[in-house]
Amino acid sequence: MIKVMFADDEELVRSGLRAMMSVAPDIEVVGEATDGRSAVEAARRLQPDVALLDIKMRAPDDGIRALRAIQALPTPPSVAMLTTFDVDSYVSLALRFGANGFLLKDIEPAVLVRAVRDLSRGGAVLDPSVAARMVNAHRTEQQAAAPARKQLASLSDREREVVGLIGQGLSNAEIGGALHLSEATVKGYVSAVLSKIGAANRVQAALLAYRGGLVD
Repeated sequence: MIKVMFADDEELVRSGLRAMMSVAPDIEVVGEATDGRSAVEAARRLQPDVALLDIKMRAPDDGIRALRAIQALPTPPSVAMLTTFDVDSYVSLALRFGANGFLLKDIEPAVLVRAVRDLSRGGAVLDPSVAARMVNAHRTEQQAAAPARKQLASLSDREREVVGLIGQGLSNAEIGGALHLSEATVKGYVSAVLSKIGAANRVQAALLAYRGGLVD
């Protein structure tokens, strides 16, 4: 049996996923989660073969942060991001942090079941529309490197460190631990940084860090 867990903050979506998985005799849903933190705990406790994570749950980057934490587990599952948000920045970050796939929620049940089977065998799955746009996204990132470096030039050395750690998917508490700062101090830095670079959220800041060379 292929053990699957999924995380989404909408009950309607979770019930739909349960229904899709129930038609497959070789797939067992072993757990569900409503946010990134509980998804990480479920993955640690249940050790599924495949995890499907929504990107935007309690926060815009909740799924991205959960992905990073799950990938750090001793035996991580194969993870695919399952979302309605086919935004290129989300795709880039998800794949960068080790996602094995990126699927949209309007996927056909039979296609989702096939994707789960592929993921359990170590394969990678991308929604066709996402795959086509990844090529264009890659070109865009190359073209955006110089402007990104220019934006980051306005930051202090410490602020650049903070943005780089945001780019690695670290939470405020984790950044504080890495830089020996209080979480409150880090929160102040993050707020100032987002304002300086004109980023609406941490996902945009992480993408800028990637484009500007602050993340390898």
